[in-house]
Amino acid sequence: MSWDPKQTLDSIGIGEQHQQQRSTRVAEAIRNELATLLVSKVRDPKLLDVNISRVEVTGDLSLARIYFNVMDSRKNLKAATVGLDRAKGFMRSHIAKTLNLRFTPALEFRYDNVADKVAELDDIFQEIAHERNTRKDTSTGNS
Repeated sequence: MSWDPKQTLDSIGIGEQHQQQRSTRVAEAIRNELATLLVSKVRDPKLLDVNISRVEVTGDLSLARIYFNVMDSRKNLKAATVGLDRAKGFMRSHIAKTLNLRFTPALEFRYDNVADKVAELDDIFQEIAHERNTRKDTSTGNS
């Protein structure tokens, strides 16, 4: 049996697996802080309907991709994006003060279109179910 340094580092908690766990914890902490910040301190009316859905942080903690939703996404998406970009520095400095990280990751905001895709798939499934019911009704009606 040979010695594997990577396995040894992972087993004592300082290998790649530990970095993934840390970035996940930092991402969750950033999500919580930004959600609280949006509710309590941000006064921009463009950001009233913004929800932070998830945060992904790179393994080296240099970049945080913040995915957001907007209540009435079609109308307010552009205004929310502009508002978030304008508040980016304020949010990053708040994260730096509250999370006590050696380096605060750069913030990148992205619209989370997962809800839109789910609604689209739901519509497709309903259409398929309606077609099946229509076929069933016409086939039993002809017999």
